[in-house]
Amino acid sequence: MTAHRTAAAAAVAVAAPLLLMTCAVGPAQAHGAPTNPVSRVVACSPEGGSAIRTAACAAAIAANGAPFTAWDNLRVAGVGGRDRQVIPDGRLCSGGLPAYKGLDLARADWPSTRMTPGASFTLSYSSTIPHTGTFKLYLTKPGYDPTKPLKWSDLPAKPFATATDPALVNGAYRIKATLPSDRTGRQMLYTIWQNTSTTDTYYSCSDVVFPSGGTSAGGSGAGAAAQTPAPSRQGQETQETTTSPAAPSPTPTRQTVSSPTGTEASSPDHLTPAADSSSGGSSTLPLVAGAGGAAAFLLTAGVAVTLRRRR
Repeated sequence: MTAHRTAAAAAVAVAAPLLLMTCAVGPAQAHGAPTNPVSRVVACSPEGGSAIRTAACAAAIAANGAPFTAWDNLRVAGVGGRDRQVIPDGRLCSGGLPAYKGLDLARADWPSTRMTPGASFTLSYSSTIPHTGTFKLYLTKPGYDPTKPLKWSDLPAKPFATATDPALVNGAYRIKATLPSDRTGRQMLYTIWQNTSTTDTYYSCSDVVFPSGGTSAGGSGAGAAAQTPAPSRQGQETQETTTSPAAPSPTPTRQTVSSPTGTEASSPDHLTPAADSSSGGSSTLPLVAGAGGAAAFLLTAGVAVTLRRRR
């Protein structure tokens, strides 16, 4: 009997740390960000391709003190629609989060997407975990100065487009919208995604550039130099949005990201899930930990029954 109890106690000693590790790991937190027009956090992440080598991204990473590996985790809990009260002026791109402060740098050389005023376009928002909620798209007012910190007063009171509960298809939400027709030069497309399935709200800054000539006949959402054939997707779905009145919408085309040096980096709709910024672990860790936790639980329960029967 003593031998049985000794073996059982040893099994408990092995199982208990596994169970505690499972509780400590918890679920991964990874969700999403705009990839087209590309957001700053995606452009300056390891997923950003050549854009990460731009001076703006280098400065952002230096200010941050670390790379933007958790590109899909820029979220704030408990905002509840009080964006302008909770997120401070000058910190809109980071959502006020210290881990993303480099995104707030005021400069005019961020990787950008060329677009046409008044044109239709489709915003691609890569997501690693599906949620319900509402997307709100804002475009900075005429006269916006990118060399100054972005403030709420730079954005209109109402979004130019919204979309509620769009379908997540092939790892991305695709939201159709029509751009305002009175913008020129460098502007900011600011995206807010307020979840209803969680208490989180996501904030994203996408730098966009409009030609000074305005809308041209037969134009499209992308500039001439950035017109690249869009990859075909079978069964691709988009979400119709509510937009403010604007000029007639030409056929959308895929935009590409341009760096200050003139090089272009494509921005795929779907990106690889990033690690949880709070734990630094990979997105596969919870699955392994969950399996280990289940095994630990069963082992502990079995040992307890064995001890009880041996008494």
